[in-house]
Amino acid sequence: MTGVEAPLTVTRVGVVGLGLIGGSVARTLVAAGLDVVATDPDGATRAQAWDAGVRTVGSAAEVFVERPDVLVLAPPLAALPAVLAELGAEVPRLVADGGPLPVLTDVGSVKAPVRVAVEAAGLGERYVGAHPMAGTEESGFAASRDDLLPGCTWAVTVSPTTAADDLLRVLSLVTGPLRGTARFVEDATHDAAVALVSHVPHVLATELLNLTTAAPAGALALGLAAGSFRDGTRVARTDPRRTQAMVAGNAGAVVGVLRDAVRHLDALADALEAGDDAAVTAYFDDADPVRAALVGEPAPSRAEAVRLDDPAWRERLVELGAAGAVVGRAGRDSITLALPPA
Repeated sequence: MTGVEAPLTVTRVGVVGLGLIGGSVARTLVAAGLDVVATDPDGATRAQAWDAGVRTVGSAAEVFVERPDVLVLAPPLAALPAVLAELGAEVPRLVADGGPLPVLTDVGSVKAPVRVAVEAAGLGERYVGAHPMAGTEESGFAASRDDLLPGCTWAVTVSPTTAADDLLRVLSLVTGPLRGTARFVEDATHDAAVALVSHVPHVLATELLNLTTAAPAGALALGLAAGSFRDGTRVARTDPRRTQAMVAGNAGAVVGVLRDAVRHLDALADALEAGDDAAVTAYFDDADPVRAALVGEPAPSRAEAVRLDDPAWRERLVELGAAGAVVGRAGRDSITLALPPA
């Protein structure tokens, strides 16, 4: 059983941004009985969330000054600097009133640019990045659900300045009422990984639509399309501006993967044109290790506890996360991780 011991459990959560993921966070936490206060710049969205049982207020600053245990940032990446500036303007008043500032986390699909923005706003000391690996081709609060996030894997970032108590509060939220599992990672590694499994797949799905749009046989092709085209283009049916922002926000990692993909496809086209059966076979067989891994990930068979008074605890958590470890149990003094067979 995963979880965080009682001293650092979370009872009040703020959510800024009520789209698909932010809305799903809010709905899930309300369903779990937590005190949730949320906002969105769109008044109609706030009204829709209120009707769904989510208490909403008019601004991010209003959420912040209620001092939630954790404040979840879920706006579009382009809107994040303005949100953070609004929060930062409230810090002097909250500090003067006494008591801790809320721990900040987020649900964005890139981490390095978010940390840069949070630090530029002077809020980096309380930030622990997070990213739930969940979503659909739909968007907006109307598409959010209280069953979208439970059971999903979250990437939780650890940096040289991460505070242990702040990390434990975010873990408490993720593995508790949100009912997820957590893997530790540092920012750049996270962004490189999601380029492979999320951002470039969105680009390739869009490319299938682009090819069909431009092809003389496109109309017939759509009439004949079945499972492989439907599954291969599902994520391309979302809001293209959202996908564009996601891909552009992680351009540093996405560009290299796209160039590798172009090189591989060029080589395959050359091999097919030349009738080079060995090269064609190698193209399809090179994926065997990942193909086999997708059949079923081995169950964790060993555990390791990382003590939070160890000077190298941050580096060890990231190292174990890269080795496939997931959070087993977290307490005030240590975090136990479950690892796959050696």
